[in-house]
Amino acid sequence: MPFELFSDVILITDLPEENLKAGDVGTVVERHVVPGMEDGYSIEVFDMTGETVAVVTVPASLLRSPTHADRPAARAMAGGVG
Repeated sequence: MPFELFSDVILITDLPEENLKAGDVGTVVERHVVPGMEDGYSIEVFDMTGETVAVVTVPASLLRSPTHADRPAARAMAGGVG
């Protein structure tokens, strides 16, 4: 099932090169369809103040939709308050 544009998605794996962790929430900003391959999505991840942390493109298999069992959480980024 494709993710809708501007919907929230949750990473299911760490992306250390982007300083993102499994469980981080992003917003779908683009869907990438390549015939014969898995769909990909560009997602934008924000901090709690609304600033963009990262924009990454990942395959659909690294994302899931939020459920009622999910709860927001906060984690401090390396480097402290900024």
